[in-house]
Amino acid sequence: MSAPAALDAVAAFAGVWEGRGEGFYPTIDGFGYTERIELVPVPGKPMLAYRSTTRAVDDGRALHGESGFLRVVGPAAVELVVAQGGGLVEIAEGSAADDVIELASTDVRRTSTAKEVTATERRYRVSGDVLTYELAMAAVGQPLLPHLRAELSRVEAS
Repeated sequence: MSAPAALDAVAAFAGVWEGRGEGFYPTIDGFGYTERIELVPVPGKPMLAYRSTTRAVDDGRALHGESGFLRVVGPAAVELVVAQGGGLVEIAEGSAADDVIELASTDVRRTSTAKEVTATERRYRVSGDVLTYELAMAAVGQPLLPHLRAELSRVEAS
């Protein structure tokens, strides 16, 4: 399967997306954020380069950044490899079909100073020029619980 054909399952996600989201977890106060996600095809490879940056709605301070690759490894199978600025590396596997990507972590590693995160689940959906997602995590002694959700609009096609 050639790289362009391999990207069919994730083609709707390619582009630059911007919007707003909200974060919550039992151990923190809820918060609003703005986000920019870039999903750019890697020439000749069955993958999208991924980058996400977020800022606080209340004062614009940087909150979170992560980058990596969304790899297409089968007709509907994908892997996500992400390094996060807070000292985490996340490896997740899942599926991409009907403009939905579902991923569950197979491994999460951290530096000695990073907060403990033991598992994640991500679900992304595209409908036209709108991308929505939910992220759940198990962290700091809590079970897998919802943590983030956002709605972003396409600002640039790839």
